[in-house]
Amino acid sequence: MKEIRWHGRGGQGAKTVSQILAQINLREGKYVQAFPEFGPERSGAPMRAYNRISEEEILVHSGVYEPNVVVVIDETLLDSERPTEGLKPDGVLVVNTTCSVEEIRARTKFAGVIIPVDADRIAQETGTGFPNIPLLGAVVAALGTDYNLAEAELREALGGRLGKDMLEKNLQAFRAGYEAAKKGVGVGRA
Repeated sequence: MKEIRWHGRGGQGAKTVSQILAQINLREGKYVQAFPEFGPERSGAPMRAYNRISEEEILVHSGVYEPNVVVVIDETLLDSERPTEGLKPDGVLVVNTTCSVEEIRARTKFAGVIIPVDADRIAQETGTGFPNIPLLGAVVAALGTDYNLAEAELREALGGRLGKDMLEKNLQAFRAGYEAAKKGVGVGRA
């Protein structure tokens, strides 16, 4: 079973991308869970979202305490929320940042794979405005999920919510996050 923990702030789309990641893996025939954990619900407050992905039925129903992958949507949470707590030593830390692997390692003391993705820049360049979709692309790359299937599911998940232009911008952001992570997978290990 793979467990993913998303660290973000209310309104950044962690809940949404955790649900889309679950849909992608469900389409692959896997068992999935996706759920958020909020404190006081307000925009900008720290929050977490979780995924579990398994080949077998998932019987555990709790937060994710020992994730294989941690995604940090807001870099400021590296210092205030301790996102690497419980992250498996051979796990993957994906961070929305302009910092280098070495800088993130110095801040977090995490020895596993670190994948920095400038998701804010990608979101700005593609016109989506949110870093969640580029980071979803990065997670799909880190997990080794079938890209074409993931893109098709993203298209389906967002197609009913967004106009054609905004859908294409989100698909472009997803591809850019995927490619950025593919370049960094396996490179960021201590």
